[in-house]
Amino acid sequence: MLTWFYQSLKKMKLIIAYIKPEQLGDVKNELVKSEVYRLSVTNALGCGRQKGYSENYRGNEREVNLLKKVRLEIAVNDEFLEQTVEAIIRGAKTDHIGDGKIFILNLEECIRVRTHETGPEAIG
Repeated sequence: MLTWFYQSLKKMKLIIAYIKPEQLGDVKNELVKSEVYRLSVTNALGCGRQKGYSENYRGNEREVNLLKKVRLEIAVNDEFLEQTVEAIIRGAKTDHIGDGKIFILNLEECIRVRTHETGPEAIG
């Protein structure tokens, strides 16, 4: 009867990370080592401290201020939060400006479409 109450005490997080595209393979390998297998990956454009760069194209100089990035989204239960974040850092870190950012958000609910499971059980 109180199952919903106990499930609401369990916390879920959504990790959003922006990394360099060339680091994606390393990040995925580190996530697998940490037993994190589920993630979504999308291409993104953005800039931070790097502020872009200048290039010559057909004799004209142009400013490129939106750089290619990869956006990772990973939903985890609290017990996987730290190891997931550490895996992303290990895989993405090059010690140069532009290595990326990680955002951690509270995840209110998760529903697995196929089984109608909700909460932490739906994340897996």
